[in-house]
Amino acid sequence: MPIVVLAVALLFARHLIVNKPEPGRQAPAEIALSVDATRVTPESFDVVVTAEGTVQPRTESTLIPEVSGRIIEVSPDFRQGGFFEKGEVLVTIEPRDYELALATAEAQVAQAQAALEQELALAEVVKNDWKELGKEAPALGLRKPQIAAAEAALLSAQAQLERARVDLERTRIRAPYAGRVLEQAADIGQFVSVGTVLAQIYAVDYVEIPLPLGNRQLEYVQLPERFRDDSDTARGAGPAVTIEADIGRTTYQWQGQIVRVEGAIDTQSRQLFVVAQVDDPYARGPQGRPPLRIGQFVRARIQGRTLDDVIVLPRAALREGSQVLVVDEESHLQRKTVKVAWSDDERVVVSEGLDTGDVVTLTSLSIAASGTLVRATIDGRLPDTPMADRGNGSAATGQSGR
Repeated sequence: MPIVVLAVALLFARHLIVNKPEPGRQAPAEIALSVDATRVTPESFDVVVTAEGTVQPRTESTLIPEVSGRIIEVSPDFRQGGFFEKGEVLVTIEPRDYELALATAEAQVAQAQAALEQELALAEVVKNDWKELGKEAPALGLRKPQIAAAEAALLSAQAQLERARVDLERTRIRAPYAGRVLEQAADIGQFVSVGTVLAQIYAVDYVEIPLPLGNRQLEYVQLPERFRDDSDTARGAGPAVTIEADIGRTTYQWQGQIVRVEGAIDTQSRQLFVVAQVDDPYARGPQGRPPLRIGQFVRARIQGRTLDDVIVLPRAALREGSQVLVVDEESHLQRKTVKVAWSDDERVVVSEGLDTGDVVTLTSLSIAASGTLVRATIDGRLPDTPMADRGNGSAATGQSGR
């Protein structure tokens, strides 16, 4: 009996194995991904080139006396940070010695003038004597050498007089331009000599800001280039530039212009410096704007060229390898390689690779293979099209099958 039971069990097991049911096959559910997208159209785009630099004075000078003496007076504006106007007397040196030298020079001129007049008078007497004799007076008789010497002495005395006047004028040291005192090095009561540094000053009519531009940036900026055969009237106006600086939690702006290009490319950075000019940087600005100070670090936005018939996208739309994801008519993703004409921190400007009406995905997808089904919200609106309905239906089928 045990052998019979075991045999029956084996036969039954074999029957079950041979006649096992075939498993059913089911296609995997295709789930549509929700993405944000935009429908592109060509437009014009104004390129803005950004750069950074440091404010510099257009002219910086060392104030040095041309005569020696003791400082007896200084201007109230002759202090570090003080403003002054062109021609203003900043420092006065004791003038007494130079006034005496001027008086001496004037006396020497008078003496030389009298000596010349005396020689001329003697020559006239001799001339009249020879005339009474009916003869022509010789050159030596007319005292021509003596007259020439007297004239030379008069010229020398007049030159000494002019030198004395200039030295006296130089005791009053005047500002060569409207500016500001950067550093004061001398004060009242100090004895100074020729070459002594009185102060460091700089002009305030405008400031300059050297801005480095790379090779790609130079392509989109109309620079005021100068050529050897250009006249002064051939100099063109450079592009407008907006200067920005953060002071505390507030960002202030100044308007300026690119005025010139430096003569050589920097060999280390391979960049070309262009110079922006901002007029009257110390004028009182709107809404309490502070002055644009020397040495201040600023940002610059230079107005560049206008690109026509280009497509402007958010920077997030650009994938690696200059590619974008486009939603086709069947709501599937397709990769397209585009040519980027310009890009900044926020936007990408595409010149080739996209057509009018293409739907470009803006959503960042970690895995986005071509052919992926999506449900696209185009420009903030979910279109009611068969493509979107197909995506919804596929998703519903997948959930029901599970």
